[in-house]
Amino acid sequence: MSRVLVVGAGLTGGACASLLRGAGLGRVEIWDKARGAGGRMSTSRGRREAASTADLGAQYITFEAERSEPRRSFYEELLSHGILQQLTAPIEGMVVKKGSCNYVAPQGISSVVKYYLKQSAGADVFYEQHVTHISLRDGKWEVSRKMGPPELFDIVILTMPVPQILHLQGDIVNIINESQKQQLESVSYSSRYALGLFYEAGTRIDVPWAAQYITDNPCIRFISIDNKKRNIESPEIGPSVVVHTTVTFGSEYLDSDPTEVQQLILSYLERIVPSLPKPSSIKCQKWRYSQVTKAVPNSLGQMILHTQPLLVCGGDGFTRSNFDGCIDSAMSLAEVVKSRL
Repeated sequence: MSRVLVVGAGLTGGACASLLRGAGLGRVEIWDKARGAGGRMSTSRGRREAASTADLGAQYITFEAERSEPRRSFYEELLSHGILQQLTAPIEGMVVKKGSCNYVAPQGISSVVKYYLKQSAGADVFYEQHVTHISLRDGKWEVSRKMGPPELFDIVILTMPVPQILHLQGDIVNIINESQKQQLESVSYSSRYALGLFYEAGTRIDVPWAAQYITDNPCIRFISIDNKKRNIESPEIGPSVVVHTTVTFGSEYLDSDPTEVQQLILSYLERIVPSLPKPSSIKCQKWRYSQVTKAVPNSLGQMILHTQPLLVCGGDGFTRSNFDGCIDSAMSLAEVVKSRL
């Protein structure tokens, strides 16, 4: 029985682990360097307001009639379990394509990833496991991390952003051939900041929209009254506000002091929504790898770096940055693993 490691507890990693259930594998482990599941589909809590949550990454999931049809069963499964619901709240400036439908996650967008992790039938998920080295040892992969001893695996699946794959040390540096390296280095991502503002229960935020896209602002691209967007309005749960910056702003201030960036975003926000009350806590999230702007060319959702033992990588860097792209990659990764068993 094989011992399998999936690196990354985002949508691709979670869905891949779920698809591998019943494949005759031994122990499947998932390691992620963050404190919780979701990756860029993350849901955060306020420091003081445990009941107040906000989606700081992906805001909603879009089903497109033509492109999404092959994955309809994935949408239907999430809808049938109440993980997704149709987006009905008003969003100003949203461009709605014909035949498309938008869905929100009432319990936060990370609940989508958590659902797949739960469906992975016994996979063990370990957080705060930052992988640093991958090397060959006696026909297995020795995987090292910042904290804890190295461990051996028969199969390793990498689902983190492509630049993080290229930063790994050990034998993997020489295993990736020159052609693969050029393809991986060609991948590019946009960067942006997200701000989560958390309020105590009973706070009123009086605006006519649940979210709006902002045009002609050098800093802010999107604002959401996040609980309202997710159809969660309760007197016991404090509201939350999410702010996403423009890509240009994110790139310009990518390596600036986070405290200064937070204050700058807040100053722009105050001009757009002057009536916004003072939050009781704020979280500033930097997305260095926000969305893929150029994926690995001509990939099938994954890239095999080594066949025996199997080392394969995937994620939205091999497809596109949306639900469909991550599911496509997860399906492709699972097929590669199953075909090698």
